[in-house]
Amino acid sequence: MPKRSLRKFLPTPARLKDVKGLGIFRDLFDRHELWHISRTSIARATAIGLFCSMVPLPGQMIVAVFVAIRVGANVPLAFSLIFITNPLTMPVIYLTAYLLGSAVLNAPVIDASAVDWLDPTSPELLSIWPSFLVGCFIMGVLVAFFGYFIADGLWRLRIAQRISERARRHRERKAQEKQKRDSSSR
Repeated sequence: MPKRSLRKFLPTPARLKDVKGLGIFRDLFDRHELWHISRTSIARATAIGLFCSMVPLPGQMIVAVFVAIRVGANVPLAFSLIFITNPLTMPVIYLTAYLLGSAVLNAPVIDASAVDWLDPTSPELLSIWPSFLVGCFIMGVLVAFFGYFIADGLWRLRIAQRISERARRHRERKAQEKQKRDSSSR
């Protein structure tokens, strides 16, 4: 992934300083290592953001930003990837997590129509939590693992392509120079 492409999509510290509600984070905006775009910072941010997006707890964003700061990952990307779980994708992701957790724990799958979703003390709802949380954790680890290596691999692939293009242009230029020398010496 080239830096130029990512810079188009990620917010800059200067733009975020203008947002009124983010005044308490002014010190973070001056720490350039948290905004740096490199292969390792992007791969780390991808893993952090994807893992935290699978955790069904309030404060996912705060956790992702805190961990990104601690490990030197790109904070805007880690924060942005939280939104993979949104109102449109949550039902599918969380149902998959529940089914995965049920399979891992060898627990029976409860019919969703039998659950009273509005009563947090409902026995049916309380019985699905262990399967659901285990499934979310497993999915988080898997998407973080694969996300890290996909981001890292795409970055390396793009660099290899650029090196190959540069070498091809260099060979073409040398061939043209040789051709000019040969034609002028005649």
